Amino acid sequence: MSDEKREVHNSLLFECAWEVANKVGGIYTVIKTKVPVTVSEYGDRYCLIGPLSYKTAPMEVEAEEPTDVHLAATLESMRSQGVKALYGRWLIEGNPHVLLFDTSSMYSKLDEWKGDLWNLAGIPSPPNDHETNETIVFGYLVAWFLGDYVARQLTTAVVAHFHEWQAGLAIPLCRKRHIDVTTVFTTHATLLGRYLCAGSVDFYNNLQYFDVDHEAGKRGIYHRYCIERSATHCADVFTTVSHITAYESEHLLKRKPDGVLPNGLNVVKFQAMHEFQNLHSTSKAKINEFVRGHFYGHYDFDLDNTLYMFTAGRYEYRNKGVDMFIESLARLNYRLQKAGSTVTVIAFIIMPAATNSYTIEALKGQAVTKQLRDTVTEIQNRIGARLFDHAARFHGDQKAIPTPDELLSEEDQVLLKRRIFALKRNSLPPIVTHNMVDDANDPILNQIRRVKLFNNSSDRVKIVFHPDFLNSNNPILGLDYEEFVRGCHLGVFPSYYEPWGYTPAECTVMGIPSITTNLSGFGCFMQDLIERPEDEGCYIVDRRMQSVEDSVDQLSGCMFSFTQKTRRQRINQRNRVERLSPLLDWKNLGIEYSKARQLALRRAYPDAFYGGEDGEEVEFGGESDYFGGGVQRMPAASMPASPRLRGMATPGDMGTLTEEQMQALGTSDYRGYNWPGGSQVDEEDSYPFPLVMKVRSRSGSVMSGASTPGGGAFKSLSEGDLMKADAALSQVNGTTNGY
Repeated sequence: MSDEKREVHNSLLFECAWEVANKVGGIYTVIKTKVPVTVSEYGDRYCLIGPLSYKTAPMEVEAEEPTDVHLAATLESMRSQGVKALYGRWLIEGNPHVLLFDTSSMYSKLDEWKGDLWNLAGIPSPPNDHETNETIVFGYLVAWFLGDYVARQLTTAVVAHFHEWQAGLAIPLCRKRHIDVTTVFTTHATLLGRYLCAGSVDFYNNLQYFDVDHEAGKRGIYHRYCIERSATHCADVFTTVSHITAYESEHLLKRKPDGVLPNGLNVVKFQAMHEFQNLHSTSKAKINEFVRGHFYGHYDFDLDNTLYMFTAGRYEYRNKGVDMFIESLARLNYRLQKAGSTVTVIAFIIMPAATNSYTIEALKGQAVTKQLRDTVTEIQNRIGARLFDHAARFHGDQKAIPTPDELLSEEDQVLLKRRIFALKRNSLPPIVTHNMVDDANDPILNQIRRVKLFNNSSDRVKIVFHPDFLNSNNPILGLDYEEFVRGCHLGVFPSYYEPWGYTPAECTVMGIPSITTNLSGFGCFMQDLIERPEDEGCYIVDRRMQSVEDSVDQLSGCMFSFTQKTRRQRINQRNRVERLSPLLDWKNLGIEYSKARQLALRRAYPDAFYGGEDGEEVEFGGESDYFGGGVQRMPAASMPASPRLRGMATPGDMGTLTEEQMQALGTSDYRGYNWPGGSQVDEEDSYPFPLVMKVRSRSGSVMSGASTPGGGAFKSLSEGDLMKADAALSQVNGTTNGY
């Protein structure tokens, strides 16, 4: 424990997650895309911590020696005791410092640490849960590192931000050991929520009635739930990614979050409006190539009158709403047939599952169409050569224009006929592109069989299930994920459990309209920010306040109305969708992470922020709050007209999102989606976005700092100090703006 005063202005930041330089799911995207804005604020005072994966680390991390002498000494000390670690730069935009621990190097300590965890926090750990074993070793390594580091580095405050339960075990360890770091814990989805929603439970209407210990025990995840809950309660600041997850966390983890930190993306704005439309056309042409091959022999529809819809994500059949998507496609097929429509819809389901190999039929389709294209190209070249030769030899007694027989030789005709006959097929085009490991019990395939969408010629809706990741080396689709999304017309994500929802957010940034639900964090975010999101190409299906039957009807209705749009209307809608991208830019949403860190520092070192009259605490954005801040101004609007923001800015003026206007989002609990008791809750009970909370110290006393090692009694900051800090922060924000 230190008696030194720690400097809070230029704090150090360690951000810890299981997916640092280790792609497993959506948190990898959160961390990776947020890095540039965090680096612009912290520079070399920022370091990410994660597990060392020998599969991915060699490609993602460039090793180097630490320049921070205390960090170097800490690592040296840990290595001398057998810990293997890799320190260097993560090779992504922003090029941040990264520290990866090899958990396998400390498995010899696993039983000792399990015993300690039981004695220290009463958290049990069964013997054969590999993921929990990894979590325990990783948590103890991170706590060991932080404890050793702050015992050496005594001058500057350290903020440690943890994502999800796999990284969060270090939080209770730091608290129990009185390690002088201030902690932020962000949950992106609760363990229990994911399990409960995957079963047939009316989750959101029964949240307050669940016996959480019983439910966790019944599902064999009680020990994991204990880790998650202890991280939640021991952190100085607890946040979630959306209001819907905040509501869930309050009931399942039993702590009301301090605020919401929505997930952003690195938005690259195009210089001209038509550029992303050109990208759409290029990518669509590549999907057309696949479709010609996949539907060979039954390719009797017009690609210029064909729409590509898709859903993608982890294979969570119910949580991701694939059940609702397939049912709605069957109804859409019926409506299009009944209306006599000539539109064809091809619906892609991109969800990795266990497979053996590509199907022979899918590979054959791509091969025979490639052969046909190559043959046609050869014949084209030969016809061109003959035509040129004939024209060059022209004499007055000859015909100026050759006959078709003179141009297309018998040999060419025979070759062309062979290629065309090779396209004949007796079976229907396959639904799935791979041989599934358990075809008979696959829930997606079984539901497609139930609704009888078999890619018949009479079907206006055809389905392609691709149970694998997309990449450009794929012999079937041959596009990477981003290129594929850009080529589609509509993303459909009718999720039941979706704490945020990166797929519709990515669609928005790429200018692709999408359908989501009011049970997804992204859907609620858009519903709260925009007055009529459906006008902007962001359709939101109600899965909260109406029956499943009505939700399915609403979804198929949205898709049907989309098929009735003209090409010009679709182009206009893509323009409108792309205009929403500043709402999702980390340059704006990263400010909320900054506020969470400052709130954590205030709770850990309240005396350093003692600036109010008569010893009052200072709130964010107040006159004497040198951290101030708010959502940054968005770039000025250009055509087409901007979306109407809910009571926060004048219509068509997206460039005036001030702090005061953004406050409107945090005035009532669960605003806009009819949560129980939503209208009766006062501001004290809300989950603020942007994060603006009354600051409570750890010990409940603003001046004491007693519960924080090294907290001491700090003198209050002088007016000069505040002015200096304000100038420094303006400089940091200036850097962020121009990043």
